[in-house]
Amino acid sequence: MANWYKIVVFFLTYFWGCDSQDSVEQNRRFQTAVEGAAVTINCRYDTTAVLRNIFWYQQKVNGFPECMLSKFGHLKERFSGDLNTISKSFPLTIQDVSVSDSAVYYCAL
Repeated sequence: MANWYKIVVFFLTYFWGCDSQDSVEQNRRFQTAVEGAAVTINCRYDTTAVLRNIFWYQQKVNGFPECMLSKFGHLKERFSGDLNTISKSFPLTIQDVSVSDSAVYYCAL
């Protein structure tokens, strides 16, 4: 599984031309929430590109990363985010959290 993820990252890096000056930072390793509430996962990014796209992926145990959100809008209900190009942040908010939302979430350029 780990090798597959590295291939995907390389693939995305190749197509969107990321370089060593691009970075993302998620400041929390673990986050908990009460079932039925909303939870926000923060992501800060830095890039030298003007038109860089940014995504949120969800990866469940033994699953593949699935795109949940991009700067162009949400791809799944209950998942949303507001891209802030001034503070260079793109927080992911999940509404009405349930146990089935337990996963690893990746912010990626």
